[in-house]
Amino acid sequence: MSEQDVTVGQLLLAEYQTVKDEQKARIGFRDNLLYVTLAVVAAVIAAAAQAKQPAMLLALPPVCLVLGWTYLVNDEKITAIGHYVRDELGPRLARLAAADGSFPTFGWEAYHRSDTRRRSRKRIQAVIDLTAFCGVPLAALVVFWAAGDGGALLIALSVVEALAVTGLGIQTLVYARAPRAAS
Repeated sequence: MSEQDVTVGQLLLAEYQTVKDEQKARIGFRDNLLYVTLAVVAAVIAAAAQAKQPAMLLALPPVCLVLGWTYLVNDEKITAIGHYVRDELGPRLARLAAADGSFPTFGWEAYHRSDTRRRSRKRIQAVIDLTAFCGVPLAALVVFWAAGDGGALLIALSVVEALAVTGLGIQTLVYARAPRAAS
C-alpha cells in the first residue's frame, strides 16, 4: 500500500465532513423557513385587511403547509444526521482509533444532548412550530369562517385546508416525540 492510498479512517472523516456540511446547510435553511413564514403571514394578513377580503386568508393554509412540511422534513434529516454520526460513524472511527473501541469520538454530538434544559427547549420549539405552521393558518380560517361571506366552494376549500393543517400538526407532534431509532 502506498502513501497515496486512502485509508478507511480518511474515508470516514470525509464522510463525516460531508454529512456535517449537509446538516449545517439544512439547519440554516430550516431556521430561515420560520422567518419566511412570518413574512408571508404578515403580507397576506396585511393584504386581506387592506382589501377587506377575508377570503384572501385562504392563501395562508397552503403556504404554511408547504413551508411547515419543508421545515419538518429538514428537521428530521438534521436529527437523522446527528443519529448517524453518533451511532454509526463515530463508533466505526473509534474502533479504528483504539483496538478496544473505547475511544470517544465526536464528543459534542452526545455532550450537547445531555443539557438538563434540552427537553424544555424541544417542547417550546414544538409549540413555536405548531403556532407558526398550524395555529396561524387555523386562526386565519376561523376569521374567514366568522366573516361568513364565502361561497360553498370556498367553505369546502377551507374545510380541506383545516384538515390538511391538522394533519401537519399531528405530524409535527409525531416527529417531536419520535423515539431515536436503534442502531
